[in-house]
Amino acid sequence: MSNLFLIGAEVCGGLLPLVKLVVQVIRIAMILIPIALIIYGVIDLGKAVIASDEKEVKSAQGRLIKRFIYAALIFFVPVLVGVVMNVVSASANANDTDTSSWSSCWNQANEQV
Repeated sequence: MSNLFLIGAEVCGGLLPLVKLVVQVIRIAMILIPIALIIYGVIDLGKAVIASDEKEVKSAQGRLIKRFIYAALIFFVPVLVGVVMNVVSASANANDTDTSSWSSCWNQANEQV
C-alpha cells in the first residue's frame, strides 16, 4: 500500500491528497444530491396530494419530474466529463502532447479512494 501511495505522489507531484479530497467530494455529491432532490420532490407531491388541490398536484408532478431530470444530470455529468477527458487525453497522447500526468493523477486518486 505504501508503495502505491509513493507512485501516486510521484504522478501527482505532491497534490495527491488534494485530488483525493476532490474525488471524494464529487462521489458524495453524486449520491447525496440526487437522493435529496428526489426526497424533496416526493415531499412536495405528498403535500399537494394531502391538500387535495388538483392544480397543486399537477404543479408538484411537474416539479418532481424536473427534479428527477436534475438528479440524473447531477449523477451522470461527472461520469460523462470523465469519459470526455479520457478521450481527450488519449487523442492528445496520439499527437505527442503530454496530458497523461493529470489523467494518471486523477486515475490514481480514484483507485486509492
